[in-house]
Amino acid sequence: MEIRNTEDGSPTLWSEQYGETYHSGFGAVTESLHVFIEAGFNRTTANPLHIFEMGFGSGLNALLTFKFASQKNIRVRYHAVEIYPVPFDITSKMSVEKGLSDVFLKLHKAGWNEPSVITPEFELLKIKQNLLDWEPKDQYHLVYFDAFSPESQPELWTGDVFQKIYKMLYPGGILTTYCAKGYVRRNMIAAGFRVERLPGPPGKREMLRAVKESSSLTRDC
Repeated sequence: MEIRNTEDGSPTLWSEQYGETYHSGFGAVTESLHVFIEAGFNRTTANPLHIFEMGFGSGLNALLTFKFASQKNIRVRYHAVEIYPVPFDITSKMSVEKGLSDVFLKLHKAGWNEPSVITPEFELLKIKQNLLDWEPKDQYHLVYFDAFSPESQPELWTGDVFQKIYKMLYPGGILTTYCAKGYVRRNMIAAGFRVERLPGPPGKREMLRAVKESSSLTRDC
């Protein structure tokens, strides 16, 4: 695992195990803002807001969520499942936006499998477990689905996984992901979601946003 710079100047990580970077080489922050903040966080109205992330990774999505939640005075309960935590000696060397470095380090210093209070308005629970084995005990308004690609982790993009996520979302809940593959979209629809194709971040033509309708009826977008 190594730190790599991306085109917008923000760092990401390279995983030798999966042969991929954690975020887009066109811009780690740019991608996270587009896929998870703009298409997900900014489309929710819940306060407090319960968020689940598939893959804590570099902590970038959690950090940006903290930033914008603080600006909007939104209380957040943030849960993330990660089977391979990034060593602190690597994340501690990553540069982040000025003014957020202390929070970034606090996110990574937080223990696993127990809640951590980052600030009175932001609670974090990092769960060291495989998503396939994890049994959710909570409901969420928003899911950031940020696993490695279906080519690298095909087991995480199945109909069964999206059925699990569908059940743990509140009615009206949102799932966002950078992936726009046809069979991934069909698996989401089969799980019960209404799925939208949206313009993707730089380097990607499309992304997906899936919504759990308030009623039991869904429609194919």
